[in-house]
Amino acid sequence: MKIHEYQGKELFRQAGVPVLEGIVATTADDAVAAYKKLGGGIAVVKSQIHAGGRGKGTVLDNPTQKGVVVCKSADEVKAAAAGLLGKTLVTIQTGPEGKTVNQVYVEAGCDIARELYLGIVLDRASSRPVLMASTEGGVEIEKVAEETPELIFKEHFDPAIGLEGFQVRKLCKKLGISGAAAKAAARFMPAICRFFVDYDCSLTEINPLVITGDDQMIALDSKVTFDGNALFRHKNLLELRDLSEEEPSEVRASESGLSYVKLEGNIGCLVNGAGLAMSTMDIIKYHGGQPANFLDVGGGANATQVTEAFRILLSDPNCKGVLVNIFGGIARCTTIAAALIEASQTVGFTVPLVVRLEGTEVEEGRKMLADSDVDIISATDITDAAKKIVAAVG
Repeated sequence: MKIHEYQGKELFRQAGVPVLEGIVATTADDAVAAYKKLGGGIAVVKSQIHAGGRGKGTVLDNPTQKGVVVCKSADEVKAAAAGLLGKTLVTIQTGPEGKTVNQVYVEAGCDIARELYLGIVLDRASSRPVLMASTEGGVEIEKVAEETPELIFKEHFDPAIGLEGFQVRKLCKKLGISGAAAKAAARFMPAICRFFVDYDCSLTEINPLVITGDDQMIALDSKVTFDGNALFRHKNLLELRDLSEEEPSEVRASESGLSYVKLEGNIGCLVNGAGLAMSTMDIIKYHGGQPANFLDVGGGANATQVTEAFRILLSDPNCKGVLVNIFGGIARCTTIAAALIEASQTVGFTVPLVVRLEGTEVEEGRKMLADSDVDIISATDITDAAKKIVAAVG
């Protein structure tokens, strides 16, 4: 689950991670009121969307309007907010369709001496979180990783212990941080690592992390993603979810217990098991097709879930055919066959449907489909299924 910058910064503040004062606004007048409440002077108006690259992003119908604007007066704040609110912002991470800006964050300015990058993710190879830092703050870290990976420094840490003092000192030396700034880092870095662990994050990123003129370390940005599987431990975080920032079909799927990700292809996939779903998408592409989605109905799929899955798949206007690839284990093939028959009666299949069943009670399941009036194309294995669905959608 992703949250907005202003929400992440409030959590940072509670965790003892230094941030600047800021106020969220949904109208230009509110933005001006926020600016005045912050004391005037230099302030920054930041678009709030679930995507990075906002500083270099531009409004779709006004390329001169950036997603982050430095302002020096109330009039500039009002103009910046009016130029962003309700508009579509396009960044390197949104794709050409962009995202609608529904709120802006008005933040007090500060004396920036240096800009750094800091991020924490889980390194699956070592089964530990890793803190990444770089001197190249304020730019796309993906570009740094590709062109100058030697400028990204890493320290793995034990989640039960946190980032230790010697690790902070190592990073400070590599980053060229010394004196009072190093003391600030000794407080800041362990605190952000504790935040990552305590909140079950899958990503915590600050770009830029700034060192001020008086050697303080401040999170000038926040990009936080929580592990959805751990949200049962953090009920208070659920209220931070902004459904308007998410794909409606993905929200609908999650409410039905389905794992669904919308893609740009034209072949819908209905599969049980994440690994099998990935393999199904791969083999569709191998045979010249383009998957329209990732959809894992899970091992215990029932008729209600399968019916809802078809509703979601067929609601996508780009979906020109559906491949059902089921390996019956916990969910028997007869259960899936019955669900398919019920779904066809409830939803109605308007595109070619290729079905491959394998596993427990497979013969019985195939017979149920053959004896039904459901218009399907049967497949014997995954390769046969992929070839048939690609041919069916042309």
